[in-house]
Amino acid sequence: MALNLAHQIGTLRGTPVVSETAASAGGDQPSAAAVSTAALRKPQTTGAPNLRCRIQRASGQGELDSVSPPMSPCRSPALAATRPDLSVACQALVADVEPATADEKAVREYLGGGGEGGVGKGKGVPVYVMLPLDTVRPRGGLNRRKAMNASLMALKSAGVEGVMVDVWWGLVERERPGEYEWGGYDDLMEMARRIGLKVQAVMSFHQCGGNVGDSCTIPLPQWVLEEMDNDPDLAYTDQCGRRNYEYVSLGCDTLPVLKGRTPIQCYADFMRAFRDHFRHLLGSTIVEIQVGMGPAGELRYPSYPELHGTWKFPGIGAFQCYDKYMLSSLKAAALEAGKPEWGHGGPTDAGGYNNWPEDTTFFRHDGGWNGPYGEFFLSWYSQMLLEHGERILSSATSVFDSTGVKISVKVAGIHWHYSTRSHAPELTAGYYNTRFRDGYLPIARMLGRHGAVFNFTCVEMRDGEQPSEACCRPEGLVKQVAAAAREAGVALAGENALPRYDEMAHEQIVNTATVEAGGEKMAAFTYLRMGPELFQPENWRRFVAFVKKMAEGREGVGPCRELVEREAERSVHATGPLVQEAAVALMSGLGVLILWHWFHFKELLLEHAPPPPAVAEYAVANLIKMGFPQRGAEGVIAICSCHKDVKIGRGYTCPRCKARVCEVVNFQLNVGFVV
Repeated sequence: MALNLAHQIGTLRGTPVVSETAASAGGDQPSAAAVSTAALRKPQTTGAPNLRCRIQRASGQGELDSVSPPMSPCRSPALAATRPDLSVACQALVADVEPATADEKAVREYLGGGGEGGVGKGKGVPVYVMLPLDTVRPRGGLNRRKAMNASLMALKSAGVEGVMVDVWWGLVERERPGEYEWGGYDDLMEMARRIGLKVQAVMSFHQCGGNVGDSCTIPLPQWVLEEMDNDPDLAYTDQCGRRNYEYVSLGCDTLPVLKGRTPIQCYADFMRAFRDHFRHLLGSTIVEIQVGMGPAGELRYPSYPELHGTWKFPGIGAFQCYDKYMLSSLKAAALEAGKPEWGHGGPTDAGGYNNWPEDTTFFRHDGGWNGPYGEFFLSWYSQMLLEHGERILSSATSVFDSTGVKISVKVAGIHWHYSTRSHAPELTAGYYNTRFRDGYLPIARMLGRHGAVFNFTCVEMRDGEQPSEACCRPEGLVKQVAAAAREAGVALAGENALPRYDEMAHEQIVNTATVEAGGEKMAAFTYLRMGPELFQPENWRRFVAFVKKMAEGREGVGPCRELVEREAERSVHATGPLVQEAAVALMSGLGVLILWHWFHFKELLLEHAPPPPAVAEYAVANLIKMGFPQRGAEGVIAICSCHKDVKIGRGYTCPRCKARVCEVVNFQLNVGFVV
């Protein structure tokens, strides 16, 4: 993982500096340009890290007992006074207690972002952030608890409205049907409540693993998998007989195949248990329930599974209608249509997962998709998906009625081959959307009947970024979905389909969510995803600016853009200690901590020693590879500036120069905290 680090996110040993304005005033309160780290986190009186740097030349130049790197340049002179102290970040590794509530309140009062009366209450679009998929452990409890607390604090300080978390069926009802374990989610919801963040809770009835961005594996409940082993037709099946265990086949929605209950009853019971357990937080902290309806939590068939390399972009995917329950329904529909010969399965000329439309007889320009059989089959296939969504949504709205939460449903942004006539990948996923038919309006109307929010992905994508040969048109797709939602009177929300931290993606999201989405702003936007990459300094700076622009709505992309960016810059500097803490806590091991600060290490070398930047960068990279420093280690790094060689130890002689004195830099690092 490449780390692109900016100056403002900490140093090896930084010194808080008070702005001249504040100093001249003689007061103890922080100015707008500088925030005391004590107001952000109480320093620990015991177990504090001891990180000391000492650099000397081989020629015997005096040792520097305390080296403070040069203050990095800021975009605004008024902001140059704020320098985060690494001690805050280091404490995240050793502290056993979370920041005091009083400190958190001080942060909120100073920053004034998010929460009640913040983002989402006015003219802009509220921003939520997806939490890691493995936020909750398989046996209960939070993963990386300190990191989570620091991260949520940082998000709150940036003006984020809330977070989205997957509530995994496979974790909560893991062992036996009807027995629910909410332990880790209790901790998370309470943490969000205390910090002041809202929560979008996803009822995740699917497997984690096998889709784009899945970083861990969380299977369906064990007792469900046992039933699927006994009856493999409970799994979606393609024309080759390949089973997909990401989600229970919708063909058996109304059959008591799961220990005497139907899948729909299992989903309803799960949501009811969630409602009863978290009733005290519904409508206040938990403000939205996104109901999972298929793989990746999306209303679709698992037509493009990445697991084991089955599908690769931009393949058309495959129809998933060959389990006995789906075939039984198809046979009945064919008999009703007076065409029993159409009831034996899907089209036999539709190709495979990685074909392109023109490779197949069914999907090509004038293929069978547009004929009588194609119309029959695609209508049945998409209608089965709509009825599945209707059944689950009816249960969800009944369970969460009068609780004050919104219900939402996510639909996949299948943008490849969108410019073709058949829209093959959308058809195999269950969206009957072609050049001559709007496949998203029926979905929007179904959501509208239940007052649900239409959540759509790929909002960050531009047409020009995609491979032209794949006929991708994500922008056109988003506009079509926005038009369908508007016609059906349904609120539209968005997500980015892939992790993006660049300004081009942010600009596209802002334009789409606040300006171009059918002329109406989105109800909310959920950002994918929180992790170490988000807290890299440059990524964080861009993200904070993005949140501010979303909060400003149309004004954020107009004449007030410069003002919004200045406000974002202030937030970046004011939240430096929080971001440090989140970033370091999300990383594991001291070696990664040093890697995280490699840029400032290089600054030290450049300021006090002769190596050029390339030499310093090379030396640090090799230092990390050597695994130095280890726990409690003390040593000297010697660098030959002319040959880019690096070694740990005193009395170093460059093997190429054969000279004991050849511009060698000795860098001493004493490590006193436990990793």
